[in-house]
Amino acid sequence: MFRNLTKLLHKMRCPGQITFRHEHKMPEHLKSVETDKDPEFSAMVLYYYHRAAQTMEPELVKEMEKYPHMKPEERQARVSAILNLLGSVSTSVEVNFPIVRKNGNYEIISGYRSHHVRHRLPLKGGIRYALDVNGNEVKALAAIMTFKCACVSLPYGGSKGGVCIDPKEYTVDELQTITRRYTMELLKRNMIGPGIDVPAPDVNTGPREMAWIVDQYQKTFGYKDINSSAIVTGKPVHIGGINGRHSATGRGVWKTGDLFLKDKDWMDLIKWKTGWKDKRVIVQGFGNVGSFAAKFVHEAGAKVIGIKEFDVSLYNKDGIDINDLFSYKDEKKSIKGYPKAEESKEELLTADTDILMPCATQKVITSENANDIKAKLILEGANGPTTPAGEKILLKKGVLLVPDLYCNAGGVTVSYFEYLKNINHVSYGKMNSKTTSELIIELINSINESLQQCGDSFPEIKANKKLKRIRECTTEADIVDAALQTVMESAALGIKQMANKFELCNDLRQATYIWSALKIFQAMESSGISQQ
Repeated sequence: MFRNLTKLLHKMRCPGQITFRHEHKMPEHLKSVETDKDPEFSAMVLYYYHRAAQTMEPELVKEMEKYPHMKPEERQARVSAILNLLGSVSTSVEVNFPIVRKNGNYEIISGYRSHHVRHRLPLKGGIRYALDVNGNEVKALAAIMTFKCACVSLPYGGSKGGVCIDPKEYTVDELQTITRRYTMELLKRNMIGPGIDVPAPDVNTGPREMAWIVDQYQKTFGYKDINSSAIVTGKPVHIGGINGRHSATGRGVWKTGDLFLKDKDWMDLIKWKTGWKDKRVIVQGFGNVGSFAAKFVHEAGAKVIGIKEFDVSLYNKDGIDINDLFSYKDEKKSIKGYPKAEESKEELLTADTDILMPCATQKVITSENANDIKAKLILEGANGPTTPAGEKILLKKGVLLVPDLYCNAGGVTVSYFEYLKNINHVSYGKMNSKTTSELIIELINSINESLQQCGDSFPEIKANKKLKRIRECTTEADIVDAALQTVMESAALGIKQMANKFELCNDLRQATYIWSALKIFQAMESSGISQQ
């Protein structure tokens, strides 16, 4: 069967003649990405994937030796076919629909949704509202979602969607109309659903938009679906959302850094001592991701000396109290004017610091400023903040760069927990948290009672700090936080193993793509490569 399928694939590519590829090639249109000053984000994602595919291909061909009936060239062809599938987008749609503005004018709205690879269902990916939303960007973001979900071992394929609007130019009622109409257009095409594709918030969308989507689905296509609330994640808690989702991406950024900072082997690579204590940190962006990432590294013992926002840069060489800054921002709706740090005109991305966390926009680290960056550890909280040309310079300088693919996967991980909560119809901790807590308490009491019966004088047994944390982990937010950390720890172990296995030194991005692509490859190969 495999032999016939392989021959068929090659006949489709080269009618009348069967040729075999002997190695995975970087597509011609991507070869310049490595040196481009401002490459398209979609090209960056594909470039990273194909580079990883070139590295891992010999290992995959070797794995095909489990098929003794295949000739060497047929094994190679099978691997090439699957790698090519991984580099393409399965489905992409553009929808256009009219709305009537508040002023009576008619306007045509364009929306997009892309499904990358359907090796696991449902697919997962956000919905963004922005003027730069287009077909190519959505396809690239869908691809990175596939690899991101595989990186942290979530049973999802990757997708992404968006609507090409500036939401600031529309009223709340108009935005609700756009969201509901966009939802219907996707539902009519079977592009979203609890078992098909589960959207989530992204740029300029949030719990409000997710609530509208759930409501629209429940009133139309999903009126008989018992799992209808699972059509999206990132919902308000009172309609099926999950506690801990808001801070999850920022917590994930902190946790990824923590897993490398506490690893002596990796710290030896950059000649650092382990731990966060006294490490200087600069954060680019103080939105949802950057603010919580700053909060958690601050609480871990690091010194946040700089925060760069679109309208102001704050600097304090002695460290900024992030919790105090949170309070100030809640009151003023901006960090501008914060009295306990000076407003700096210096470019903070290249300022003297130990750790840099770009958590705002794409392509802020390029070949033009990479040589000037002084940080030895970079945690990518944003999608695509570093261009391949910039990264090449950083790697040569010995910088340890933890890539976006892994670093900002905390959000989708907790979205997965929300999805499970919705389809299981029970919140975390409701069934067993009290039992677990009481078990620990009574266990310690039982030990103390037994010791007292011995007659001798024994000190009272008390729970240590870690046991207390387990005993008190009873709320949904606590349980979600503990589970998130477990997932990130497992992924870090796999990434480190790939870096060692393929001798990639400090090239963690390639190690992460290999770690992700390897799992997707195995799922597709064992299921049959024509499953799409």
